[in-house]
Amino acid sequence: MPDGFMSGTDWQQSSGPQCNRYYELADLWPQGTGSMGEIDGGDKDILAAGLHPVLAIGKKANRPCNLTGVVVNYVNANRVLLNVADCAIVRQYVANITGYTGGDANAWSSNIDAGDCVYVDDSGPLAAGVTLSLAQTNESASANPKAGYVTYCQDDYDDSSFGGRDQHGGGLPHTPSGTATEYTLMCIQLAADP
Repeated sequence: MPDGFMSGTDWQQSSGPQCNRYYELADLWPQGTGSMGEIDGGDKDILAAGLHPVLAIGKKANRPCNLTGVVVNYVNANRVLLNVADCAIVRQYVANITGYTGGDANAWSSNIDAGDCVYVDDSGPLAAGVTLSLAQTNESASANPKAGYVTYCQDDYDDSSFGGRDQHGGGLPHTPSGTATEYTLMCIQLAADP
């Protein structure tokens, strides 16, 4: 179970592409308390050095047309370096939630597979450290920005690059219960198109 944003090096799953851009901390969500000038209870952990969540950029009022990216480096109290490159692959926790009613999760996926769309979700019911779900809308029925797509991690194929068997070795499809919220560490291919 996640208890904070990704840290260390495990979040990195591809060496490229890279399109690193600086953004003001106040332009990023869901992180902190009342980011973007809002006190909505839907924000997540406070961003700190060494953490690498996938975040949305810009006003929440622009949703779902927000650009999304993964935090590469938290520079100081005001500046964050994000990789916003299309097709970069990162490892993140993903909630199997697909819908909400009255502020609570009420629908869950029982089959998560390659190509499934993943969204930046600022809903309160998500655990600390989780900014991604399968839900197209948040707990307030506002559209969630698209973060990218579920894909295979580097270690999901045995010997694929070295003349080996090229045999699929793990991960997908993932089959949560479909009756409750579950968090799975998955690889996401980022999508720059909202």
